Amino acid sequence: MGKKGGGEEAIPLFETKEARFRGAYKVFASTVFVGICLIWVYRLTHIPRAGEQGRWAWIGMFMVELWFGLYWIITQSSRFKVVYNYPFKERLSYRYKDMLPDVDIFVCNADPKMEPPTLVINTVLSCMSYNYPPDRLSIYLSDDGGSELTYYALLEASNFSKHWIPFCKKFNVEPRSPSAYFAKVQDITYAQEWLAIQKLYKEMENRIDSATEMSKIPKETRDQHKGFLEWNSKVTKQDHQSIVQIIIDGRDKNAVDIDGQRLPTLVYMAREKRPQWPHNFKAGAMNALIRVSSEISNAPFILNLDCDMYANDADTIQKAMCFFMDEKRGHEISFVQFPQKFDNITKNDIYACAFTVANNIEVAGLGGYGAAPYCGTGCFHRRECLCGKVYSEDYRGEWNIEAKKNANKTVNELEEASKVLANCSYEKDTPWGKKMGLIYGCPVEDMVTGLTIQCRGWKSLYYNPDRKAFLGVAPTTLEVVLIQHKRWSEGLFQIFFSKYCPFIYGHGKIKLGAQMGYCIFLLWAPISILVLYYVIVPPLCLLHGISLFPQVKSIWFLPFAYIFVSRNACSIAEALSCGDTLKVWWNWQRMWVIRGTTAYFFGFIDTISRQLGLSKTTFAVTAKVVTEDVLKRYEQEVIEFGSSTIVFTIIATLALLNLFSLIGGMKKIVQLEFKALDQLILQVILDLLLVIFNIPVYQALFIRNDKGRLPSSVLFKSIVLASLACLMPMI
Repeated sequence: MGKKGGGEEAIPLFETKEARFRGAYKVFASTVFVGICLIWVYRLTHIPRAGEQGRWAWIGMFMVELWFGLYWIITQSSRFKVVYNYPFKERLSYRYKDMLPDVDIFVCNADPKMEPPTLVINTVLSCMSYNYPPDRLSIYLSDDGGSELTYYALLEASNFSKHWIPFCKKFNVEPRSPSAYFAKVQDITYAQEWLAIQKLYKEMENRIDSATEMSKIPKETRDQHKGFLEWNSKVTKQDHQSIVQIIIDGRDKNAVDIDGQRLPTLVYMAREKRPQWPHNFKAGAMNALIRVSSEISNAPFILNLDCDMYANDADTIQKAMCFFMDEKRGHEISFVQFPQKFDNITKNDIYACAFTVANNIEVAGLGGYGAAPYCGTGCFHRRECLCGKVYSEDYRGEWNIEAKKNANKTVNELEEASKVLANCSYEKDTPWGKKMGLIYGCPVEDMVTGLTIQCRGWKSLYYNPDRKAFLGVAPTTLEVVLIQHKRWSEGLFQIFFSKYCPFIYGHGKIKLGAQMGYCIFLLWAPISILVLYYVIVPPLCLLHGISLFPQVKSIWFLPFAYIFVSRNACSIAEALSCGDTLKVWWNWQRMWVIRGTTAYFFGFIDTISRQLGLSKTTFAVTAKVVTEDVLKRYEQEVIEFGSSTIVFTIIATLALLNLFSLIGGMKKIVQLEFKALDQLILQVILDLLLVIFNIPVYQALFIRNDKGRLPSSVLFKSIVLASLACLMPMI
């Protein structure tokens, strides 16, 4: 491992600290648990008699609150074990100097129309510009669209990198994605160089955009590069041969930038696709990358990124290596997961995409068990672990940092050998997708893959640095957000139903707390049933004057009041401690209700349908391109509806149902001279909160006149459906 002699050897390369106030939190959680138990007791001992109005609604409330309570218990597993990791990259540099290990970087792209080539190459360029020895660095782009436009963009990026990399390192610029860098207001002392490099970038960007718009590669460029011979009229996105092109050969001493410094290896790969062969979505692309890279560079460590997630910290690789190369604990670590962060989140995170609390508490808590989940991007892997190696106590992570596999092969020989590894038929009758590489058969293959690695004895860490390591593009419309969450919740719930359920597959292999921690996310879909029940039944009972909660003067009112106040206070405290504002917290609550009643519900239905054999797994790529008016509304934090899909009909119907119930319930309370208020006060508060949550929905239905409003057809259908629901008798 290239250890240095002397006492420095004993000094760790990273440290782990427990979160503060964990003891106080455990005391608080125990009081909440007592309150939950008292609520269960109240529900069981006060069930209305047979024939009484609201009996079944009451029983339903007991079932919902029982499940909510059990889910809350599951969420505590990660909160009891929150830890934070801190690397010491200065110690790494001192100890290993120029003896750092090779790193392969995988960038995955699926569709050139939904993920534009300019977006992809900005991620690639940011990775090429890391403060890491370029001869130790190899970047691989997987183009699952098999597009010559993406290949052309990568060729352009390779030429621009000869100017961009030395510029970044000379002036130590951040971030190193050209698009993100030039988008920021600059206060610089090197204006001449800045203008020159910006001019080069804009010229490259215009050439790529022009070629993309016309779907035509410039003839001069096509004639210069043999790689374009791979494309002909028969090549389509879903039907093409393996394409592997080594654009920059990092072994070549003549492959240098304008300052004469070596460039990292750069490889384009489009794995073979045939209509009769399953391609297994992103997992299939990742497995092809693992095999192809093993032929070309075979680095012991791999970083995988989505094409829209650029490198935001030039020192990230050194920080990650601190965990793997620590003498005491490094040999146990299979992967280091960084959080998913976004550079286009609005001030108040209108769609709750930042997941600040989840990143800082729930995922960090799983990391406390040595079981941080693999999230599919922003993750450093030990290659051996991805290839199915089982951990053993005598393993010490030795790697030969001087030798490089196939160093004597020519570029053509490497390309031809790699194409075979990217063929459709290569995986037939092999462990790939089962015991090797990413696991197939689930839309969230990353989570399953991380779990299987941990069950082979490895540990994983979660590292959330002060400077965001990677920045991606968050969805800018509500529809895309819900599509994304539907896919996630469906895939996660499929894991719970599969042989990979943490309580079954992880039994005896990972700690019980880790098993429970995984289920925080795996059970998003069934939680939708509980959210729907709470959004529909208590308001309807309020409309009909049926009390589902104890009177204010009753002693049983106290546990309900305590749980409501303490849980919300704790939730606010968590959000504020993670850097969120009250407005961000409020938007998160609204989006939790919207996701729970739509995306998670459809994810639940589709998972059940799949278990019954009525549907198959699909994968949806979310668009990264939006129109200017949509982007403007997003920046103004105006929720984008603008569609008549069933999802928005449900949102509008529930919003109107809550409004009608509140108005009808208050009218009934006033008619009874407020005598019923003592019994219905909690339902009034609940319904009032739901109405306030839905203010943006009412605005989209009745006030707004922009293209992002809800269509009149949705208004008509939602009024009819909400009115019919209000006429239903409660039993």
